[in-house]
Amino acid sequence: MRGMSRVVHHSDMSHTLVLHFTLMLTAAAAAVINNSTNGSQPQKLLIGFQVPWNTSFPFSALRLGSAMQIAVEKVNSNPSFLGNYSLDFVYTDTDCNPKVSLGDFIQQVWKDNVSALFGPACPGEAEVTGLIASTWNIPMFGFVGQSSKMDNSDIYDSYIKIIPPLKRSSEVLVKTLEFFGWSHVAMIGGGLDSNTWDKVDALWKTVEGPLRAKFKLTAAVQFDTSNPQLIYQNMKYISTVARGGKSISVSPYAAYLHDAVLLYAMGLKEVLKDEKDPRDGRELLQRLKNKSASGLVHFDEDGERNVDYSIYDLQHQGDTKFVPILHFDSHTKNIRPTSMFASVVWPKGRPPSDKPECGFNNEACEWLISGKLSTSFWLMSFFISLQGNQVAIKYIKNHVSCNFQKPSIIMEFSMKEMKHENLVQFFGVCIEPPNVCLVTQYCKKGSLKDVLKASDVDLDGMFKLSFAYDIVNGMEFIHKSNLKFHGNLKPNTCLVDSRLQIKLSGFGLWEFKNKIISLENPNYEEMYWTAPELLRQVGVPAKGTPKGDVYSFAIIMWELMYNSKAGPYYDFNLEPKEIIRQLRTPCQGELLRPGLSEQLCDDNINTLLRVCWSENPDHRPPFGLIRRQLKDTSPDSHANILDNMVDKLEKYANHLEEVVEERTNQLTAEKARADKLLSSMLPRYIADQLMAGKSVAPQSYEMVTIFFSDIVGFTSMCSVSSAMEVVTFLNDLYSLFDDIIKMYDVYKVETIGDAYMVASGLPISNGNKHALEISTMALHFLSAIKVFRIRHMPTESLSIRIGIHSGPVVAGVVGTTMPRYCLFGDTVNMASRMESNSLPLKIHISQCTADILVQAGSFELEERGEIEMKVTYSKNLCVFQ
Repeated sequence: MRGMSRVVHHSDMSHTLVLHFTLMLTAAAAAVINNSTNGSQPQKLLIGFQVPWNTSFPFSALRLGSAMQIAVEKVNSNPSFLGNYSLDFVYTDTDCNPKVSLGDFIQQVWKDNVSALFGPACPGEAEVTGLIASTWNIPMFGFVGQSSKMDNSDIYDSYIKIIPPLKRSSEVLVKTLEFFGWSHVAMIGGGLDSNTWDKVDALWKTVEGPLRAKFKLTAAVQFDTSNPQLIYQNMKYISTVARGGKSISVSPYAAYLHDAVLLYAMGLKEVLKDEKDPRDGRELLQRLKNKSASGLVHFDEDGERNVDYSIYDLQHQGDTKFVPILHFDSHTKNIRPTSMFASVVWPKGRPPSDKPECGFNNEACEWLISGKLSTSFWLMSFFISLQGNQVAIKYIKNHVSCNFQKPSIIMEFSMKEMKHENLVQFFGVCIEPPNVCLVTQYCKKGSLKDVLKASDVDLDGMFKLSFAYDIVNGMEFIHKSNLKFHGNLKPNTCLVDSRLQIKLSGFGLWEFKNKIISLENPNYEEMYWTAPELLRQVGVPAKGTPKGDVYSFAIIMWELMYNSKAGPYYDFNLEPKEIIRQLRTPCQGELLRPGLSEQLCDDNINTLLRVCWSENPDHRPPFGLIRRQLKDTSPDSHANILDNMVDKLEKYANHLEEVVEERTNQLTAEKARADKLLSSMLPRYIADQLMAGKSVAPQSYEMVTIFFSDIVGFTSMCSVSSAMEVVTFLNDLYSLFDDIIKMYDVYKVETIGDAYMVASGLPISNGNKHALEISTMALHFLSAIKVFRIRHMPTESLSIRIGIHSGPVVAGVVGTTMPRYCLFGDTVNMASRMESNSLPLKIHISQCTADILVQAGSFELEERGEIEMKVTYSKNLCVFQ
């Protein structure tokens, strides 16, 4: 039980506990137990040992191996350690509970007079118990890593740490960073400090069953904390098995525990030689400085262990392995490369850098831009086909000599690198006169202007919103790019590809546009989509602004929603020049905008249009917000038209798949239930034969063992119980029996009233194991009956009679409506007679069964002698319990 202390004394035990599998070795440690102490020795020093017993902890008593035992035996067997003194230890299981640990330590000090404490292993326990140990100046050895609080040697001044403190790792880390010249590092950690060993314990219980099914147990014991004698017997058994084993790996903490005991003995030797108090922790700590046990182990003035560290690198050349490349000396605080450092194969031929070559923000890679521009891959000769693909060529009229400067070259490079599903891909520029042109992706459906003007095209709501969403998607990408704005957004720059997807064009390349736009005779109809604040500037600029793009989108959006074929201002009956004048200078504060109608368009769309073409640019929302509002208006507007249609088909297909999967799962579940029901009525082998459509012929078995049991006094019980109480009682009892027989190679034949019939050795023969399986099961039944309680008669004890006989039988399936697997022959009758002539809480077996059990040599039998029964012969009978 968790929270309860388990205290076990040790007295010269020579056994260890190790539990291992054939393929997976798990080390277990010998817990110390009270083994009939023959009297205390006057020169014996007792030490305390606190670790949890629960195997879910890596430092449990069952995982530490025999570290404590081996170290104590080594000290006691070598007179050079303590001379006339010897060591013994007392173990307590604190289950990582600080309260239990503290109470046990106080008992160990005042009752057992311990001179030192090894553990406790859990940080919470160690912090609390360590304060008492320091107050009483009792040496306390820590062989498991603890919290940083215990690094304070002023508070824990009698605490001796075998594992180096946490700060040692930081020293190694700093030296490693300095060696490689790394100044940029990232630390990843978590804030969870609660004990998670319960979760590990639960995980172990989950995998324990499958492990037992696949691996061989060298030693298996029953664990019962309430029975100290059982613990001792288990220890002796498993220790014997473990001593004979080879290649046994133990917990890594076992080595630290072993060293801790030996170091304690070394320090104790110095203390006793000078006739000092062996329980003086601070004195002992001074004597331990620069002492070593099984290797190079040193302690500083704070009682903290100094160890050297090695840094390993994972190499993939040949066999993948770890190679030591650096060594840290804990005394000199220096780090140096090992002999393997020069042979390490580094990526790019050198140790990795602590930051990207171009910096975290590409601030160190201006030379990359110049280097790529020098290749001039974006400059193209004049042709129509590009790598076998159709491309669009836009001629530049009235061109002048193209003398590209570095800013414009960077612009062309940026456009070449811009790739998005809603942008026309830019391939390059041809600057060879007279064929000066731009080469871009070809969109065979033309522009959005062409789609709007087509008389046979009537766009529905899904098409309109999909087009609008494509435009927003592309504009959002442009605004986040180095271009920052489009500046020329209108229906004829919104191209439509073969998938009916909008792709934006006409952005960038300002040098070309400044030279080809005529400011003397402008095309006013092409200015309908230009923002008013840009129209008010002297001359219409080729470049635009992000807020101006939002205005342009609003006008295009209006054309989409209202199916305008003649443009946004066709119903104003004004000349294009006058329209532009009123847009530039509103008359009496009245803004010129396309008309809105609640009957023709959704009110949410109308509201969005008003905000997007607001006269004040600051009131216009960014495209990210516009995209979210469009998505709220129509959940299907986030995809292009073709994708929307495909999406609908996919949804329909997925729905059909879900229906089919649901029906299939229902059919599978029903079949599983039917299989389970059939398997409960018939042996699994017979049920599989019937489900496969095969006939099951009767079969003769030369030797099987049959078990019968009935309830003593069942008739009397029924006379004083109601029918419901009897049914409930039988269900409880037979459910208990059913759970037990799952553990054995047996088959439950049937139950009739209070009679319970079981057989072994059929339908699949198991050699002579049938008698052993039935007999062991019968013993299990008797053990369970002794603690079984009748619900409606809790004060009454239950007794059963058991009879067993071995012999030949014939078995087969009888019936079709409700088939049963039945057994026939004198063996069945004989087993029934054995039960009817048995005694309460006794197992009555025939001579035939007894011969098999005697040959096995695993059971104690008592001969009953000859008795008369209603059979054709009489036999010597045996009984065991």
